Amino acid sequence: MVTSTSSELFDSSDQCAENITQTPLKEALKACRSAFWLMLFLTSIINLMGVVPTLYMMNMYDRVLSTQSATTMVSLTVLVIGIYLFWSALEWIRNRLMLRISLRIDWDLAAQAFDASFRRNAGRKKTNIQQIMGDLLVLRQFITGASLVAVMDAPFALIYIVVGGLIHPLLAVFALVVTLIVTALALLNRKVATPALKAANEASGEATRIAAQSVCHAETALAMGMLPAIRKRWHEKHRWFLQHQINGSEASGLMGWFSGVLMKLTPSLQMAVGIYLAIAGLITGGMVIAATFLINRSIAPLKRLISSWRDVVNARCAFDRLDSLLLEDQHRQQRMRLPSPQGKLVISKLQLVPPGSHKPVLSKIDFAIDPGQVLAIIGPNAAGKSSLLKAILGLWRPQEGSVRLDGVDVADWDHDELGPHIGYVAQDADLFEATVAENIARLGIVDSEKVVAAAKAVGMHEVILSFPKGYDTLLGDAGYALSGGLAQRIAIARALYGCPKLIVLDEPNSKLDETAELELMSTFRDLQNQGVTLIFSTHRPKLIAIADYLLVLRSGVQMQFGPVREILDRLKANGEDKVSAPSADKKSLKAANIKVAGGSA
Repeated sequence: MVTSTSSELFDSSDQCAENITQTPLKEALKACRSAFWLMLFLTSIINLMGVVPTLYMMNMYDRVLSTQSATTMVSLTVLVIGIYLFWSALEWIRNRLMLRISLRIDWDLAAQAFDASFRRNAGRKKTNIQQIMGDLLVLRQFITGASLVAVMDAPFALIYIVVGGLIHPLLAVFALVVTLIVTALALLNRKVATPALKAANEASGEATRIAAQSVCHAETALAMGMLPAIRKRWHEKHRWFLQHQINGSEASGLMGWFSGVLMKLTPSLQMAVGIYLAIAGLITGGMVIAATFLINRSIAPLKRLISSWRDVVNARCAFDRLDSLLLEDQHRQQRMRLPSPQGKLVISKLQLVPPGSHKPVLSKIDFAIDPGQVLAIIGPNAAGKSSLLKAILGLWRPQEGSVRLDGVDVADWDHDELGPHIGYVAQDADLFEATVAENIARLGIVDSEKVVAAAKAVGMHEVILSFPKGYDTLLGDAGYALSGGLAQRIAIARALYGCPKLIVLDEPNSKLDETAELELMSTFRDLQNQGVTLIFSTHRPKLIAIADYLLVLRSGVQMQFGPVREILDRLKANGEDKVSAPSADKKSLKAANIKVAGGSA
């Protein structure tokens, strides 16, 4: 930040002075440095003009009333009207400037925050994208709201104390004592209430995330009577939020009670001080009124700051969350652009620990395949097949070893750059709320020829034409309902869109009937002939027949890897009872062996 008040608010207290990393959020604030300085300058002028009403009232009482001079009254009134107009104009300019700053920050950071939260969520880290977007709104509202004005106005309370001292030193002492007490209460309020309010914000975000996640599985939950259990999980987080909020509010309320008592006493006490000085002949009656207004003006910014402290805490929490998120994601922007991949994959001594876990799900994974080759991955449930595929895609970063695509560590590759060259289908076909064509085109600009070609490649062209609006049929929760098999085939068509060089499929035939599975095998052979590197996991035997290599996983460990024929011969030589693959995979290998022997591979 560029001003002393805002830097105190936003700079992290645990950050070292040297070698501070400039995060995108701090860079965005730094880019507005001149605007912040101008805003601070306008605030100083506005606060100086705040003395004008006091001086006007003092002169009206002491000069106009005593001299009965209408000319003096008119002159002073016209002068004050002009100053008020200028004063209001400065406030209008400052408000417009604050609005521009907030829009500039949102403009610079909204897309980055969305991308960063999306990537973090893909890495299985707890991310509430609604809260992240809400954090931007909180910052924007703070910059344009009264809370930031109160923060900037607070140091200028000294102006009114100095002016009060010019009337009489005792008034300055009284105003200074009241200001120091209010400031101490504000700091104590910050120390006591801020931790609880921060914890309440975090608990609220977690409760919202759980609620949003549960809604995604609403049909399953209602059908199986899971709503009470889901509600209990959410309500536990919600109660945790309420407890912290109550603690913070009670602590803040205690400080507010002291502040309230002081604020109620101050007008009477300051009037008593002024009357005492007037009785002693040290100041005039007009000065008594002026002194009252000056003391009120000196503590008014602090009163506003105390009343809006919750907004200050919320803004600080929002800043910290955004700053942490963008700092974590910042390294992505520093990567050099790389040539398009050709599909050579090398995995070396891979050990993988999923995000949020401490136990490896994969270890001792070591193999390589060349462009255009097909790899089938088999193994029992929880063998690590899906985890390996996510490591191959660069979604999960290995703890040890590497996954390299054309010699580049895939976890370090920019997904925006690599994505068009990758095709991926997860176990659950996740189609977006968009048309069939837009889903196949990956929500980008729809190239009709490429969309139709991808649909034909999986035998879905005629099926799609039978939909209510063909390729323009809306899918998703609010759209046309698809069976699991049709959704999976459209997801496979999306993976094929744009002729990617590497296609990764997790159980691509799990929901397909026999006819669709034969279509998929034909598709795989076409991809193989086109030189596409194809990797898939499966529990069903037919697809193994078209693979060049076979990888057998068990409990996250690589048990077998090599050409399909070689693995099958080795298994036959050792006997099926010694195979470490599960019985379902033994059947798959046996069926594949028959097909290979028959020359269909």
